[in-house]
Amino acid sequence: MTPDQVRRRALAGFLRSRRERLTPRDVGILAGTRRRTPGLRREEVALLSGVSVTWYTWLEQGRRISVSRQVLEGLARALMLDAAERRHLFALAGEPPEEPDPAEGPGAALQQLVDALDPHPAYCLDAHWNLVAWNRAEAALIGDPALLPTQERNLVRMVFTDPRFRTLLADWPGQARHLVAQFRADARHRVGDPGLTRLTDGLRRESEEFRTWWEAHDIAGFRANRRRFHHPRAGLLTLDYVKLAALDAPGVKLFACVPADAETAGKLPDLLASGAPEAGTTTG
Repeated sequence: MTPDQVRRRALAGFLRSRRERLTPRDVGILAGTRRRTPGLRREEVALLSGVSVTWYTWLEQGRRISVSRQVLEGLARALMLDAAERRHLFALAGEPPEEPDPAEGPGAALQQLVDALDPHPAYCLDAHWNLVAWNRAEAALIGDPALLPTQERNLVRMVFTDPRFRTLLADWPGQARHLVAQFRADARHRVGDPGLTRLTDGLRRESEEFRTWWEAHDIAGFRANRRRFHHPRAGLLTLDYVKLAALDAPGVKLFACVPADAETAGKLPDLLASGAPEAGTTTG
C-alpha cells in the first residue's frame, strides 16, 4: 500500500467515524422511525456539506479524488468538527489549514513557565514580535519592558531604537541584521497586515540600518544560536537561545536562554539579584 493510499484510507475512516457519532437531532434533521445506520447517513452529510452523494461516498471509500479547501470547510461544518479535528481533516486531505488567528497573549500557564525559568532569561513574542511575557532574569538582562509603553515593547523596535542595545549586544551590527532577516521570514504569512506595515514603515523612517537591511530582502530561519552580551553590571554573558512554539497560543513563541559556559552560569543568579536596569537609557 502506497503512502497516498494509507492517507486516503485514514481520511475515509475519520470521516466515517465523525459521521457515525452525530445524530440527526444534532444537526437539526428529523430522524424518522426507520434508521439502520448509526449516526448520520451519507446523503445527509452530503446535503449539509453541499456536495453530491456519489462524491461523498467515494471520499468515504478512499477513492483518489481531489478535495478543495472550500469542500473541506463544508465537511468540517457539517460534521461539527472542533479545531483539532479540523486540522486533522485538512492534514489527511493533504491540504494544510490556514494559519490560525494570532493569540493576543501567552496565557497564564505559559507566563508561569516563563517565570519558573529564572534565573535563566526567557521571554515570549507574539506574531508581530511584541514582548508579551518575560521573567525577572530577562528584565535584568535587557531592561524591564514594563517600564515602556505597551506599543514600544517590540523586540525589533527595541534593538534598533534603544541605544542600550548597541552596547549590550557584543556584535550589534551582525545580530541586528540577522534579526531583520529572521523577522522578514517569520512575517511571510502577514504581508499586508496593517500592524506589520505600521511597524516596518516606522522603523524604516527611524533607523537607516533597518531600512537598508529590510530592503535587502534577506531571509533567515531560526536555529538555536549563541549571543554575547556586555552587561553593565554582570560583564560578559554568553547565552544559547532555544525557541519553542506555544501550540495553545497561535503565533506566540517562547525563547529560553541557557548559559553557554560555566562563567555565565555562575553569573546568572547575581544578574537576577541585581534587578533590571532602567529601560530606554544608555549604559556603558
